[in-house]
Amino acid sequence: MNKKKLTYIDLFAGCGGLSLGLFNSGLWKGLFAIEKSKDAFETLEHNLILNKNHFDWPNWLPQEPHDINEVLKSYNQELKSLRGKIDLVAGGPPCQGFSTAGKRNESDLRNRLIKSYIKFIRNVQPKIIFFENVKGFTQKFDKNKTKGKAYSEYVESALKRNAANKNYSGYHVYGNLIDFSEFGVPQKRTRFILVGIRKDLGTKKDVKTFFEKIKNNRDSFLINKGIGMTNNLEDAISDLIKNDNEIISPDTPSFKAGTYSNVQSDYQRLLRREIKANVIPDSHRFAKHKNSTIEKFKYILKFAEKNKTINDAIKNRFGLKKRTIIPLSAKTPTATITTLPDDYIHYCEPRIFTVREYARIQSFNDWYEFKGKYTTGGKRRTQEVPRYSQIGNAIPPLFGEQSGIVLETLIAK
Repeated sequence: MNKKKLTYIDLFAGCGGLSLGLFNSGLWKGLFAIEKSKDAFETLEHNLILNKNHFDWPNWLPQEPHDINEVLKSYNQELKSLRGKIDLVAGGPPCQGFSTAGKRNESDLRNRLIKSYIKFIRNVQPKIIFFENVKGFTQKFDKNKTKGKAYSEYVESALKRNAANKNYSGYHVYGNLIDFSEFGVPQKRTRFILVGIRKDLGTKKDVKTFFEKIKNNRDSFLINKGIGMTNNLEDAISDLIKNDNEIISPDTPSFKAGTYSNVQSDYQRLLRREIKANVIPDSHRFAKHKNSTIEKFKYILKFAEKNKTINDAIKNRFGLKKRTIIPLSAKTPTATITTLPDDYIHYCEPRIFTVREYARIQSFNDWYEFKGKYTTGGKRRTQEVPRYSQIGNAIPPLFGEQSGIVLETLIAK
């Protein structure tokens, strides 16, 4: 008999990176996902709801994009009725206000979503929680009104606390920083991971075992997947090289797109599973660079230090004002990719990455198709979440899968 899958809710789900990881683990079934962005939700819905039937969506909640505060306001009783039925609530609030990659802003309205997250947990009271956020989430703001308290400390203390409601016991929680490149992802990406278990179900020692087990399980997991612990950029995308092998882009005929070449690494073989021969890679559309941009990129690839933003001499040579332009090395994992594709130059071709290459770096399966615009700009960036941003904001599915396997053991102990 097949083992019954555990039930989870994905908060701030984005395009579904964490949900894809839980799906790939084979141990979890989603109930619903909350994601405000129409673009990101369309990607998640297309892949995991419509194509993979991974969610048992409840009748009381419309299957559409949702703001968590609207859900808390409109479906308060329905959420409380889920108590005792939900094994896991996963996901963390948007990270831009905490990120050290941008301008850390304590007053960023998105930071307030932490309180919404905590209210959701107290309403639903899942058995365990899995919370992810940027490294900056653990760092104190210089002018913090709570005397330099990091938001990670606030979340931990809020989740531990017993509420006035006697039926809510709070959670034992433990958080740590994890570099995803140590778990098979071809990207140096360090994130704050917090795991919690309801106090009536376990101890703090049980929660700490998550971090021990995910490291102890890592080698056997990656061996089973047929890949190494460390995968570099060339391992990830060398079968997607342009090499003048271009076709008309299937979803935007005014652009050119790329095709697959032969598999050249175990990592590529893993992510290309379920892709039939002669299929065109999804979202592998090349940017339209001016000739002057191509020549500039050629110079940078030849003379700039790899994996570091270009120096002032090169910036001055080309009159560049942009803060971050990083030519990447083929032989190492990439730096943390952001939502801005023009921050990086391909390791051997004078161009930026395609969306599919971005997805490979984040460990999305090639069958996972992305929806919405490729890019956006100006004021629209506050309303739209294009494909590059969807991927840049995601939890790498390969790490999500490893997390799903270990989280299951916290309940099954």
